[in-house]
Amino acid sequence: MTIRVLIADDQVMIRDGLAALLSSDPGIEVIGQAGNGREAVELARKLDPDVIVMDIRMPEMDGLAATAELVGEPRSDADPAGVRPKVLVLTTFDLDEYVYEALGSGASGFLLKDASAADLVNGVRVVAAGDALLAPSITRRLIGDFARRRRHQRPSPKATAALTPRELDVLRLIARGLSNAEIAGELVLAEQTVKTHVGHVLTKLALRDRTQAVVYAYENGLVG
Repeated sequence: MTIRVLIADDQVMIRDGLAALLSSDPGIEVIGQAGNGREAVELARKLDPDVIVMDIRMPEMDGLAATAELVGEPRSDADPAGVRPKVLVLTTFDLDEYVYEALGSGASGFLLKDASAADLVNGVRVVAAGDALLAPSITRRLIGDFARRRRHQRPSPKATAALTPRELDVLRLIARGLSNAEIAGELVLAEQTVKTHVGHVLTKLALRDRTQAVVYAYENGLVG
């Protein structure tokens, strides 16, 4: 299926460049461009994209506020229970507070603008599929910071009560950044079985995607 993408950035040249780059992939269709967060919200409601490539610093409404508003609402009025759009934050600002705010606002991925064209295309595909995506340098710092802050924290009984032991194993490996295939190898399971466990983890904990699962695991002391 073609991935429908909306681009939000306040610089026209960057928007046009991103649109040309993404449109060159036969599996991606750029359906609109927005120059600020407010316009991004309005176009997203009108055009119903699968993925929004979102800048952070924009006039009228920044990308973080736009993300929080969009991810918190249904995909369309015609389908109130439908899937919400995925947001891939793309920015020049490699600052921790933006990462935490973006994740807290509901973004599924975070890439820096110095990422390669292949990384951007892959990022759109990854978040469209419901997986998490963080730039490698950001992932290392994010996990390291959570680990330091939660080093002496014991797992929350409430956090683990809903999960089976195997689902808990899967969640811990998700938090370590392993893919389904890598988790399957680690636990000696079929990859489809792992995919089923991942779905159960997200459903039971009311998490939107793997990004939220990573944050949840560290915040609740499930990974050290």
